[in-house]
Amino acid sequence: MVIKTNTSYRYKRLEETLSRLSKEECQIIAGGTDVMVQHKSPRGTPAKFDKPIVFIDQLKELKQVYKMNHDIHIGACCTYSEMMKHPLIPGILKKAIKEIAAPAIRNRGTIGGNICNASPAGDTLPLLYIYNAKVRLVSAKGERMIEIQDFIQGPRKVNRLNDEIVREIILPEVHEDLTHFVFEKVANRRADAIAKISFAGLLRRDEGRISDARFAFGAVGPTIVRSMDIEKKLLSAAFPLDNKFIDGIVADFECLLKPIDDGRSTAVYRKTVALHLLRHFLEMY
Repeated sequence: MVIKTNTSYRYKRLEETLSRLSKEECQIIAGGTDVMVQHKSPRGTPAKFDKPIVFIDQLKELKQVYKMNHDIHIGACCTYSEMMKHPLIPGILKKAIKEIAAPAIRNRGTIGGNICNASPAGDTLPLLYIYNAKVRLVSAKGERMIEIQDFIQGPRKVNRLNDEIVREIILPEVHEDLTHFVFEKVANRRADAIAKISFAGLLRRDEGRISDARFAFGAVGPTIVRSMDIEKKLLSAAFPLDNKFIDGIVADFECLLKPIDDGRSTAVYRKTVALHLLRHFLEMY
């Protein structure tokens, strides 16, 4: 069943929505917190879209959170507020969600929307990168799975076909015992502000040596910055880390970070703060 007004569709079932997308290219809207801003019109007139709109926020199939084979599956249309209340959502991800905008936005904004908007300043993205998150896409023809770093290709550019919907985000299991997480967001205000720089880190120790290391930076390049080659250098390193060793890791990342000057901050500030956050994490944990 479909309720249609002008050029918008709101279906009750996912398969109906996918059927529509297989027939015509549409603008998909979940919470609309990014899309409506991008399409806003001057003088308070209604937003203008050049394609039919398909609403998906009401689809129950996209709002489930569950665990399967120790991995956490998060429906793409789960709002930030819903995720905050769910016991399966990792505490470090909830910390990031607390710093997203205001309660009204958290009640509407979705994790799928944050990913598909693909802003390098997206608040959840650095953590999703260090969790090695996977994106599950579905269409009328079937489904496919893709690593988040392969899904996000640049600002507002993702590896999604016109007939596909992001169904869920999968967080592979992370053994939290002896694992230290960090998430830091630097902005003009703690919440309701776009990040100038964000940083997520993970370090796991086993018998005095590092057995896992992951780092991701937001707002210092066109996409989230992460380097598995640099992370491998920390494996088996004795803890606490030697200062010269830390200097080397920081220097490696200094070459990778490519921030820009914009209205929120300067490139110099972004790089300086990002490297300080990395160094502090390596020294503290």
